[in-house]
Amino acid sequence: MEVMTLQAKPRKGLGKVATKAVRKENLIPCVLYGGDEIQHFTLAPLDLRTLVYSPEFKIVEINLDGTIHKCILKNVQYHPVDERILHIDFLRLIEEHPIKIDVPISFQGLAVGLKSGGKLIKRMRTVTVKTTPEYLIDKIVLDTTSMELGQSSRIKDLVLSEGIEILNNENIPVASIDIPRALRTGTEDTAAAAVTPVAGAAATPAAGAAATPAAAGKAAPPAAKKDKGGKK
Repeated sequence: MEVMTLQAKPRKGLGKVATKAVRKENLIPCVLYGGDEIQHFTLAPLDLRTLVYSPEFKIVEINLDGTIHKCILKNVQYHPVDERILHIDFLRLIEEHPIKIDVPISFQGLAVGLKSGGKLIKRMRTVTVKTTPEYLIDKIVLDTTSMELGQSSRIKDLVLSEGIEILNNENIPVASIDIPRALRTGTEDTAAAAVTPVAGAAATPAAGAAATPAAAGKAAPPAAKKDKGGKK
């Protein structure tokens, strides 16, 4: 797992006025909590680019007055208009103390359904897990090799390492192999052709069945009646 080191400066004052002063200096106010101590400090925006704007999960070592604090990024507050980073929360890692984190899913392997013309749809990018610092992982791997057309993989199909518990519902789909419209249309046309009679073909009555009036044409005229004398 990648470990990132950040050089921090302690904050001298708290409150709205002090926070505004920090931002005017182009610094980001931050807080480190967890355990018995809460620490306030500042970080430079450029130092945070590879941490905040990366999909990878990383452990952070914050160097504050010569002391290294091992932690993880917990929350980032952005400006509602220009999306500047306004504030960052870090969570201190304490040995054997359980934490909840979002871990990215890594999709690996060439699915069987892709070879048949399907498309891999990634329905989840991260999962929420509960673990302790000694069992921390930077990703959970989903092997898509055996997935066929129309098949889905769910949370319960993920292979977990020791000490990891996923908190998401086990039936939530993680990925699926979508059947493209062209393949669906071709399959439907083939099935329809197998059950639809050829246009223009006349239906043949079963042997021994009486012909319908429409098929037999006009009915024959009734026979002439005979007089009593035998004359017509």
